[in-house]
Amino acid sequence: MTKEQLYYLKKKFSNIALIDNSSLEKYGKDETEDLLFPPHIVLRPSTTEEISAILKYCNENKIPVTPSGARTGLSGGALPIKGGVALSMEKMNKIIKIDENNSQVITEPGVITQNLQDAVREKGLFYPPDPASKGSCFIGGNIAENSGGPKAVKYGVTADYVLNLEVVLPNGDIIWTGANVLKNATGYNLTQLIVGSEGTLGVVTKIVLRLIPHPTTNMLMLVPFYDAKKACEAVAAIMKTGITPSGMEFMERDAIQWTLNNIPNIQMEINEKHEAHLLIEVDGFDESKLLEECEKIAEVLEQFETGEILFADSQAQKDRLWEVRRKVGEAVKSHSIYKEEDTVVPRYELPQLLSGVKKIGAKYGFKSVCYGHAGDGNLHVNIIKGDLTEEQWNEELPLAIREIFELTVDLGGTISGEHGIGWVQKPYMDIPFTPISLRLMKEIKQIFDPNNIMNPDKILN
Repeated sequence: MTKEQLYYLKKKFSNIALIDNSSLEKYGKDETEDLLFPPHIVLRPSTTEEISAILKYCNENKIPVTPSGARTGLSGGALPIKGGVALSMEKMNKIIKIDENNSQVITEPGVITQNLQDAVREKGLFYPPDPASKGSCFIGGNIAENSGGPKAVKYGVTADYVLNLEVVLPNGDIIWTGANVLKNATGYNLTQLIVGSEGTLGVVTKIVLRLIPHPTTNMLMLVPFYDAKKACEAVAAIMKTGITPSGMEFMERDAIQWTLNNIPNIQMEINEKHEAHLLIEVDGFDESKLLEECEKIAEVLEQFETGEILFADSQAQKDRLWEVRRKVGEAVKSHSIYKEEDTVVPRYELPQLLSGVKKIGAKYGFKSVCYGHAGDGNLHVNIIKGDLTEEQWNEELPLAIREIFELTVDLGGTISGEHGIGWVQKPYMDIPFTPISLRLMKEIKQIFDPNNIMNPDKILN
């Protein structure tokens, strides 16, 4: 960006512009490791028309634009790699309409996910996707990354609830991608193309989501296992009963212990002989039916060597257990320098993936702490730097990560379940995709964004 262009943007959008060093640093990072890429300027529009004007000027002058949400991402998707404009969506934070008659909500992208969930719950409605950062992440960021969370095993991911999107294209044009209907067989599905595109094709400015009735009750159990691989095997065994839990989370012992060390005022005993735990939730509208499901799950667990199962007997205890699970990533990050890989396989292959990760760790000399959404085969692999040298960390570790991803794909999975590709996973896109598939993606990007201004250098080289 030239000085003249920076001066123009600062003057033209003076009421929404930030250029002080503190702000540039703030918007130049997210939760991905310790990466920092400051933009030249931060713009915080509050209307679709402002965004249209910004993109029109930037497109004509080939200025990079990186959409920025709450910056809770873990793949570097919101990092302004090429500088230019960080386009913050924080002021577009209104829930426009909750349509109870059609079980839909229209929202702007800067609404915090949990605030959206709480607002629709007051109407008896449910928006299920709930990433660990739901208390701070924006719904627009969830659209960009196609976020999931613990409830994906039963209810699906963000894409399963998006009906229609208002999008500003890189040249400033404004479009709606679909219709506010549950069925749509009208041409190519532009809505689903935008979901998960990580801000590389346009800027989402309004979102129409479908909602479902909110469950009235739930039950939660914490199951300790002496063998982590057996915990993974139990996941598929439970699903074979025909029961679909609303959450089935896997946590290795260190993941829980580090979290307990990081969260004050939570009393919880972890047996040193237990290698892993499953956190299992069922929900619905009939308490007696949920009790039957819990009994059936307990019968399945008798096939495995487990410790004493803890049944949460109050809402406060449920909240504490979920708090432990949701803060695992934060605890691991505070404990050590680390890299987190977001692998996903068919759930039956989860034991093989876990074993393979540990073997690769032994080969390259690193420790890993694993946890994730076991019910849908999504395993977060946290590689701890520990005693690795800088040479091992920077030169050998990428080879180890490649082996983990190759194993994941060999097992029928892929290299990201919910964190996206962004900046840090981009070098590995040749593993799940053929050159033909990658070429098609690049051609789609070229059609939407011929000047390559939208979040450049993300997903694809």
